[in-house]
Amino acid sequence: MPSDRLPVLDNQHAIRHPLRILLAEDQAVNLRVAQLMLSRLGYTCTCVSDGRQVIDLVTLDSFDAILLDVQMPSLDGLKTAAELVATLPVSVRPWIIAMTANAMEGDREECLAAGMDDYLSKPISAKPLAQALTNASERLALRRVIK
Repeated sequence: MPSDRLPVLDNQHAIRHPLRILLAEDQAVNLRVAQLMLSRLGYTCTCVSDGRQVIDLVTLDSFDAILLDVQMPSLDGLKTAAELVATLPVSVRPWIIAMTANAMEGDREECLAAGMDDYLSKPISAKPLAQALTNASERLALRRVIK
């Protein structure tokens, strides 16, 4: 998609809602679109292409939010989320946002049941992405207060 056809986004969003973001997406086009949208919201992100890399990276570094593709090689997003939930205390666990082309009834619930905190259907669009990141920032702030 040419950059002049992307929607205008609020590039100050990241200042109001700062997050360290891990983006897990195995399809190059989807990865690039997500990176561009994040950039236009003022974010940078670390990118990986499968669930195993997510697990490895989260054990080495801290992230506030993970944009997690549900269908990836090696370890899919559902299993990745379940493993993160099983191994990380809530106080340090990143906010997990599912990204999936699965938009059938029950898909959202399946993602939430696996431990994901939010859900975006693909192709992702600007407003739902910005709202999911706002939700992540606000919920993580509450976790810090409760801690």
